[in-house]
Parts: sequence; C-alpha cells; structure tokens
Amino acid sequence: MKQRILFVCLGNICRSPAAEAMLRVLTERAGKADSVEIDSAGTYGGHSGERSDPRMRRAAAARGIEMTHRARQVREEDFDRFDMIIAMDDNNYEALFRLAPDREAQQKIFRFREFLSHNPDWSCIPDPYYEG
Repeated sequence: MKQRILFVCLGNICRSPAAEAMLRVLTERAGKADSVEIDSAGTYGGHSGERSDPRMRRAAAARGIEMTHRARQVREEDFDRFDMIIAMDDNNYEALFRLAPDREAQQKIFRFREFLSHNPDWSCIPDPYYEG
C-alpha cells in the first residue's frame, strides 16, 4: 500500500514544494518511488496556480532537483487522501488543526521538525520568501 505524504507551508511556493521535490528525489534514488505519493499545498491560496518562487527553484536546481509543482491550497479532501500531513512551521500546523474536519484527521498532522535528527534545536523550517 502506498504511503501518502502532503507537505504544507503558507503559500506553497517555497518550503513545501521544496520538501516535496526533495522527497521525490530521495524515494527515486532508493527505488521506492512507486510506494510513495508525495504532494504539497499551502494554507493560503493567494499563490494558487503559480510555480515555485524563482529563488527556490534556483536553489533546488543547483542541487540537481527540479521543481515543477504548481501552488495549491489545502482542501478538506486532503485529510482523507493523505496518511501524513507535514507542516513546515507552527503557524501552519495550527492552521491545519483548524482546517481538519475531525480528530482523526488531526492525528495525521505533524511538524516537519519532528523528522529532523540533524538539528533538533530548530523550531521550524524558516520561510525563505520573507527571510531570504
């Protein structure tokens, strides 16, 4: 059975599509691309349909990662479709909790930092759109 993972940031043009693209590359390299469905979305819909921020695309390309995602807003059906919904920071984590249709859906929401073994002091993934 496929593991379905959704990464979420505010506008879905920097952090979450980068996480999506990086996990795609890692699963492909591990030969597990067929066992994982990966997507990203934003809690804010103002960038819907846009490509990722050009600075993020350049940073990814410099690392051999292609970002082709178009921004979209989180939808209620995402809580049914995905097994894990991973928020890039506390504000989006809290927004996801408010958007979740029920307690079962809330149990699918995680903070990205929960998966960081190399830098446990990070409280969030900084937003490069505003912070450079």
